[in-house]
Amino acid sequence: MSFHVAAEAYDRFMGRYSEPLADRLLERAGVRAGQRALDVGCGPGAVTTRLAAVLGPDRVAAVDPSEPFVAAVRERCPGVDVRLGAAEELPHEPAAFDVVVAQLVVHFMNDPVRGLAEMRRVVRPDGVLAASVWDFGGDRAPLSTFWRAARELDPEVAGESSLPGAREGQLAGLAAEAGWRDVRAVDATVSVAYGSVEEWWEPYTFGVGPAGDLVARLGGDGRAALRRRCAELLPEPPFTVTATAWIVVARG
Repeated sequence: MSFHVAAEAYDRFMGRYSEPLADRLLERAGVRAGQRALDVGCGPGAVTTRLAAVLGPDRVAAVDPSEPFVAAVRERCPGVDVRLGAAEELPHEPAAFDVVVAQLVVHFMNDPVRGLAEMRRVVRPDGVLAASVWDFGGDRAPLSTFWRAARELDPEVAGESSLPGAREGQLAGLAAEAGWRDVRAVDATVSVAYGSVEEWWEPYTFGVGPAGDLVARLGGDGRAALRRRCAELLPEPPFTVTATAWIVVARG
């Protein structure tokens, strides 16, 4: 799956949801002045930007495996320690942070338990984890209509509901397996308004993530059929898409 895309493409595809979700996530994490924080899988910087505003750039670090995203966060968040790397092998010293945050990334890790264990390694004793994953399993994700339409046209399409952490209880279970304590799970809902079907559909053509990969693989007729079925499933415009994520908060 591709996240080696321009930051602006991700912003238009998922940023409209991840920006308000970041506020919910940091509220649950209890981020406060004086702490040091790490944003794992930072993407173009929705969480990083907020952490820098609360804590100061010199008390924030971020890491992501996408070179375009790392470059974007370095530009958007001057003074933040932004590194290229994967969650499973974090390039940071043990017990370096008070808080570690992972927004919409655990389900894309090659080894989620190892990645979550690495996050535990880099927080101080009793440090905080805050992680989120869209509720794909409950069909409450921003992309649920897209994946429903895709499966109707091709039952072999996997979607994202089978990814680790995407169903109720799974993210909490992964955190516990990685050694985190006092694991608590809640959900958080955000809403995004659209003026037209085209405004909703266009970001799917930018090649971002599994949905973008699927659209890129389809021929012209396949893309047209998928767009048409999505339009049939969506409400009449203008409409609002409501999306819910699982949020897990735990201690090291």
